[in-house]
Amino acid sequence: MSEAVVYQPTQKDIRLVIAASSAGTIFEWYDFFIYGTLAAIIGKAFFPSDNATLEILLVWAGFAVGFGFRPLGAVLFGFLGDRLGRKYTFLVTVTLMGVATAGVGLIPSAATIGIAAPIIVILLRVLQGLALGGEYGGAAVYVAEHSPPERRGFYTSFIQASVVGGFVLSLIVVLGCKALMSEAVWESWGWRVPFLLSLGLLAISLWMRLKLSESPVFQAMKQQGELAKNPLKESFTYPGNPKRIFVALFGIAAGLTVIWYTAMFSGLAFLKGPMKVEDTAAEIIVGFAAALGMGFFLWAGHISDKIGRKKPIVWGYAATLVLLFPLFWLMGSVGNPPLSAAAEKAPVVVTGSQCSFDPFSQVQKTACGKTLGELTKLGVPYTVVDSGSHFDSVRIAVGGRELAGEEPAILRPALEAMGYDFEKQIPGPLGIAVIIAALLGLSALSGFTYGPVAALLSEMFPPHVRYSSLSIPYHLGTGYFGGFLPLIASFIIAKTGDAYAGLWYTWGVVLVAFLVSAFLLKDPVEGQWDKAAAPQGSSA
Repeated sequence: MSEAVVYQPTQKDIRLVIAASSAGTIFEWYDFFIYGTLAAIIGKAFFPSDNATLEILLVWAGFAVGFGFRPLGAVLFGFLGDRLGRKYTFLVTVTLMGVATAGVGLIPSAATIGIAAPIIVILLRVLQGLALGGEYGGAAVYVAEHSPPERRGFYTSFIQASVVGGFVLSLIVVLGCKALMSEAVWESWGWRVPFLLSLGLLAISLWMRLKLSESPVFQAMKQQGELAKNPLKESFTYPGNPKRIFVALFGIAAGLTVIWYTAMFSGLAFLKGPMKVEDTAAEIIVGFAAALGMGFFLWAGHISDKIGRKKPIVWGYAATLVLLFPLFWLMGSVGNPPLSAAAEKAPVVVTGSQCSFDPFSQVQKTACGKTLGELTKLGVPYTVVDSGSHFDSVRIAVGGRELAGEEPAILRPALEAMGYDFEKQIPGPLGIAVIIAALLGLSALSGFTYGPVAALLSEMFPPHVRYSSLSIPYHLGTGYFGGFLPLIASFIIAKTGDAYAGLWYTWGVVLVAFLVSAFLLKDPVEGQWDKAAAPQGSSA
């Protein structure tokens, strides 16, 4: 099938395609991210527990469920996109996402309907995951197939930046609603409003996308009888495609997604949690940095048009391996200086037997486990020393001074007496500037690994199975490596007591992505699919 015979859209056509596709992507990711933005309040409403750590882990497990179903959505909607068309497929996905998100805002709390509440939340997250599995591939392919080769990286980078835009929009809506409501109203029912606003965004998105025509590449394939009969099967049987899918999964999708989620979600959780930065201030800081950082995505897409898709991605991975920990250490040094100083001056050492903390247990079985659970809830780093005793015992020392008693209730006042301050803080102007600079650094790393990706993935795969071939590895990578990141990182932090330990998960995934992309990824050659025909058995 030759793409050379397809007409070149006018600049006006391309602007409309980019605007409508980007707006729909922003709204759809807003729907998906609003859950993560309101993680703490969702935990109280739908996953209440006496174990605060378990509560937040259950929220992130629900977050991960949505990601877990993205590959299934990629298979389903990829099939429809390659058989029925790009346009109508992502009209369906955006509708499904909007309705499912609004549904979360209508569910009664667990206090009202019991176990049914979290079950319904999980079911709606499944629908969101299915919808998102079809959205990205549709938007990326649609814009790529309208773009001239020499500008494809730049034009498709707006889709990548729109993912960040969805996160920024979720923060703006949450902050706006909180500003217009009293704290009591917000805690009671006001938090539901951002979910319900999804219906308004859905209406705007549908209105914009209905103005679009079908992709010219898809129209040409349909006219020439070159549509894939079974896009899923042919995605894995087309010559060279299994290797391309492997590279797309482990060398592209897995790496870029853990960097981005670490930059935004881990950055926000780090400031609001261990650093005890006041919630609204943390959300404003992260939202502002994310909005500024969108420029890196566009820049990287533009650069990829000049030097190829591979170099910005590989360079971004290499820089991440070097800078990930230092950028978080930089935020930690200024996020809450008194707390950091207290932790350095008066470190906590826990000595005991059977000394481990089970984040998934409602009640810790040992005295040492209860102590570690309280320290984890407070966000205090600690060192564990095995006493070698066979008895259930624990001793707690703060700054070398052993506490009289072992009950968890005594920990907070004892730590406060040693200089720890657990009240939420707002960093000074210099601290805020440094945090924004660190977040911009993380955004730059994310931009260079994410910005060229829509163009790269669209160019990697033959047109007749492009939607499916692109979507499956992308959503496997982002769904499992990225979607489970908050849960895995939170678990590692809870088990170790080290606020930075969860970053090792990101670092390890990025290392694998760097090696795969450096040695196996090749820049697509323009025109490589001009003479590629759909396999025999394909039909219109």
